[in-house]
Amino acid sequence: MDLRYNAGMDIDARHHLARTGDISLKACAIRLSAARIVAGASQKDIAAAVGIRKTAYSNMEVGRSFPSRDVMRWFYRLHRIDFNFLIHGDFAQLPGDVQERLFSALAAASSEWDRRQG
Repeated sequence: MDLRYNAGMDIDARHHLARTGDISLKACAIRLSAARIVAGASQKDIAAAVGIRKTAYSNMEVGRSFPSRDVMRWFYRLHRIDFNFLIHGDFAQLPGDVQERLFSALAAASSEWDRRQG
């Protein structure tokens, strides 16, 4: 399946891109990276905002650890991206404008993951 974002993508394609139901480290890392893209923040910015080291945050985006509660809280409070999306890929509860930005970011984050993995 082509993971490039298309504004007209159907619900099945959106679930596939969001990896809905996949709670693996990889899926969470991709969703977290997409959320950061939507937020327009660097890993360093987020780490400083939540009071953790940049390497701790980076470990979440490369699939070494799951997103922490503080990181999930930051995304929810400042960007309306909740833990249901970050952990499980559920996106239906997210505001429409957030969803639209997330699907483009998910395509980019998935491509970046694949590139890093070789």
